[in-house]
Amino acid sequence: MWIHESFANYAEALYVECQYGKQAGEDYVIGCRRLIRNDRPIIGHYGVNDEGSEDMYYKGGNMLNMIRHIIGNDSLWRAILRGLNQTFWHQTVTSRQIEQYIIQKSKSDLQPVFDQYLRTTQIPELEYVFRNDTLWYRWTNVIPDFHMPVRVFTGNHPLVLHATTNWQQITLPVSGVDVLKIDRNFYVNSRKLTQM
Repeated sequence: MWIHESFANYAEALYVECQYGKQAGEDYVIGCRRLIRNDRPIIGHYGVNDEGSEDMYYKGGNMLNMIRHIIGNDSLWRAILRGLNQTFWHQTVTSRQIEQYIIQKSKSDLQPVFDQYLRTTQIPELEYVFRNDTLWYRWTNVIPDFHMPVRVFTGNHPLVLHATTNWQQITLPVSGVDVLKIDRNFYVNSRKLTQM
């Protein structure tokens, strides 16, 4: 169910982008977040007629938009979308087939992202602490061994943090920064701590 409904919702955002520009497309998909309930996982139990949560529309569309930004290459993302149609034309497919196709073509380890967003209701939370000119960060509220890159801004400086569930650190490009903003295309939460 998530495959056709998530891609249908994401296709609406792509249409808005085509007509009104990239920011408008992002506004559309991000605006859909207010409709996400996180009441149960998008993928229900197999073999018992359990469709899963209706979040397959809006949360699924946001997951696809986020994967686009994780990949960070719109030409490759477009090729993946077109390749899905060419490869699986008129076929009944499984979630794993679609997941593996996107992973293989993007050459990105996206399995933890699929498992987190399709199979749980938990929204990853980036915990972070500033210490002098160093940023410490990690993911919480996630499945074991979760890892996912996230684009953030410290002041006007963009950074990509390759966050895991373990504390990591990065020296900041500018001293005196104590504000971190997450790229809005990432469907995550964040929490600034005063200590680790």
